[in-house]
Amino acid sequence: MTEQKTEAGHTPAQLVSGPWRTFARVLTEVFQPPAVVLVLLLISPAIEPGFPGTIWFGLLGAFFVCVLPLAYVLLMVKLGRITDHHVSDRRQRPAALLVALLSVVAGLLVLQLLGGPVSVSVMIIALIGGIAVLAVVSAFWKMSGHASALAAAVVITILMFGPLWLPLLVLVPAVGWSRLVLRAHTLGQVIAGSLFGGVVIAGLWWLLRELML
Repeated sequence: MTEQKTEAGHTPAQLVSGPWRTFARVLTEVFQPPAVVLVLLLISPAIEPGFPGTIWFGLLGAFFVCVLPLAYVLLMVKLGRITDHHVSDRRQRPAALLVALLSVVAGLLVLQLLGGPVSVSVMIIALIGGIAVLAVVSAFWKMSGHASALAAAVVITILMFGPLWLPLLVLVPAVGWSRLVLRAHTLGQVIAGSLFGGVVIAGLWWLLRELML
């Protein structure tokens, strides 16, 4: 993978070491896509009456969208078929994303059968669109899944709860920085992921919300 270089010819990873590099690892782990999406699904029913009593539907959605795909990845890591739980090898991403997509679709069907809140289904449908695009792109280019998930979550949270949540936007460049420091992505891959999540996925969620709620 080609690393981004500064004007001095150094990569971000060469310029950052010690405590800052540890901090980058913490950011990457805390804000990894399954964790971010899990929180997003838990709060998704908040825009409908009945919350927080309906939060268990968010938990059910999170089981299919986050827990099952992550369990699959961890199993593949243990079997040696995937390098790590972040699926750093681009060639391994399409298969992992396909499994995630199938699990998400199954979760959506279960929620429909149980009569779950429309808001949770809207969130899952938006995520399906995002995962499908990432699966296609990952076959050719390693767009940042961390940046996509976090940017989508931050923008959606602001749209749901108002401008008081705008400070969350600082998390997007912070996590993007962590991916550069850890040499997981190039600057272009991080920027593309952020724009995709914050504009496309969040925009799809907004459109679906307006149409279905």
